[in-house]
Amino acid sequence: MTLTLRTTDLSDLREQARLRAWVDAQPEATPFHLPEWSIAVARGCRQKGHYLVAEAGDGSIGGVLPLTEIASPLFGRALVSAGFGVGGGILASDSAAVAPLAEAGWDLAQRLRCPSLDLRGGPNPGADWHCDDSTYVGFVRPLAGDDEAELLAVPRKQRAELRKALAADLTVETGSDRAARAAHRAVYGASVRNLGTPVFPASLFAAVLEAFGPEADILTVRHQGTPVASVLSLYWRGTVYPYWGGGAEAARGLRANDRMYFALMGHARGRGCTRFDFGRSKVGTGAAAFKKNWGFTPEPLVYFSRHAEGAAPRSINPLNPKYRLQIAAWKRLPLWAANRVGPWISRGLG
Repeated sequence: MTLTLRTTDLSDLREQARLRAWVDAQPEATPFHLPEWSIAVARGCRQKGHYLVAEAGDGSIGGVLPLTEIASPLFGRALVSAGFGVGGGILASDSAAVAPLAEAGWDLAQRLRCPSLDLRGGPNPGADWHCDDSTYVGFVRPLAGDDEAELLAVPRKQRAELRKALAADLTVETGSDRAARAAHRAVYGASVRNLGTPVFPASLFAAVLEAFGPEADILTVRHQGTPVASVLSLYWRGTVYPYWGGGAEAARGLRANDRMYFALMGHARGRGCTRFDFGRSKVGTGAAAFKKNWGFTPEPLVYFSRHAEGAAPRSINPLNPKYRLQIAAWKRLPLWAANRVGPWISRGLG
């Protein structure tokens, strides 16, 4: 089959709807393949998107590759699929589209002076690509039928902690209005500062909420009126994706994160979801252990990358020893300073 490749215009509403319908129909698709994600990232982080489409002679779509052009004064340039996502890569209904999309992506990277192209998932693009299947793992399992069954699905030790969280003086609310966004921003900003990493721009959170509309919201746990844990989630094809979540300093003692994720399971079930995608974590980290304690089984995530000759692989992994001093210093920053400087740094991470 002869395929034509082009970069599509996501400002065309009819093209958006056409791509959305095609992505919806692909079994291997992720929310990060949706045109809404590319649009939100471009608006929220001011990083240019390039959405490649492979089409047959009759105009039918054979594959897509959503790309974000990342430019950072600290971390250099890169082309990433999908920018600021944990999934992406080539999505093809026709295997004949994989190699042309991979080559078109690499050609684009070279034209844009990006020394690396990262594909977060998808089929193997070929022998010229480096495969990484040992850095990240994903955690997905079915939701139980009700709250009691969900409790029983959690291993005994974690279940005991969860019952304490459910008995604590905590309240749960959901929404996406200005108050919900402010609460999430405050909690998430404090959480990532305490981990030593920069917070993403509030404009990115807002753009995702606006692009996904009813398929995204914020769930916040409060203690005596103060937000202590909050998560922004996506809902798509019967799966809930808790994406940007965290807890304030008081959350650990209050077990607010446990309450938050259990409440999200019930909230998602009420929205008709049947699967819970706990997202990715780096192998051997506390975050990975936390998810395993909830009864999730880690599955390796396979990423691919290609680099210009002589170019070193782009590494922004916070576990890299070269960032140890920067992370330690960031943890000591006043929160107001971290929230002001963080978005300038994080919009270049991709």
